[in-house]
Amino acid sequence: MQRLALILALTLPLACRSAAPVAPPAAIPAPAPPVVAAPAPASAAVPDASLPTAIRWTRLSAEHRALFLQVFAAAAAHVEGAARGRAAGTWAIVSDADETLIDNSTYQLEQARRGLSFDPASWRAWTARREAVPLPGAGSFLARVHALGGRVVIVTNRDQSECSDTEAVFRAHGLGYDAMLCMPDAGPSDKNPRFEAVAGGTTAAGLPPLEVVAYLGDNIHDFPGLGQSVRDQPDAAFAAFGTRYFMLPNPMYGSWEKD
Repeated sequence: MQRLALILALTLPLACRSAAPVAPPAAIPAPAPPVVAAPAPASAAVPDASLPTAIRWTRLSAEHRALFLQVFAAAAAHVEGAARGRAAGTWAIVSDADETLIDNSTYQLEQARRGLSFDPASWRAWTARREAVPLPGAGSFLARVHALGGRVVIVTNRDQSECSDTEAVFRAHGLGYDAMLCMPDAGPSDKNPRFEAVAGGTTAAGLPPLEVVAYLGDNIHDFPGLGQSVRDQPDAAFAAFGTRYFMLPNPMYGSWEKD
């Protein structure tokens, strides 16, 4: 009995120790998420103060962004009302591209720094770079038109030879559209025949006749039948602006310089 007691006395502590719960290994902390630098705001690349005020205002001012967001919000509200009672696919908005939906101020800045203005060769080189970017609110507005059942038709005076590069910019930035009607190489620049083709269903894109409920642009020629001469007419001549016509700000260039 004494021998049995001795054996139990020696083995019980070992058994208790082997049965004791084993502490779980310390949890390995999850790796910290990588730090992604926020994109630099447009104002980070401040143009030289000697450059034209119009370029600096376009690239730097809060007012430029505010105006674009304001106009696109107003246009979206108008389209929402116009879409009521219209079947999907039977109506459209028509919009210009440059300085309306996409921003080419980098081209203007580069030319100004060289002491140069617009010329066809440098512009063609710029469009081939496909570096234009969407303007504030443009993508959301186009998406809203499509969500409401409308078509988006781009009527631009970029040459036909520049059309594929322009379409690539739109696709790269998710700017949805149904047809892009560029200017035939060597003109004419008059957009009215293309506006009429949209309404009549005779575009090369093969779209059916569409009721155009809104036009958007940065130039008076982006609106049917209008030109710079309208500036000499009474305010009533501008009645469609803010209701069916929506003008975006572009102080850098336009028909106002020549007409």
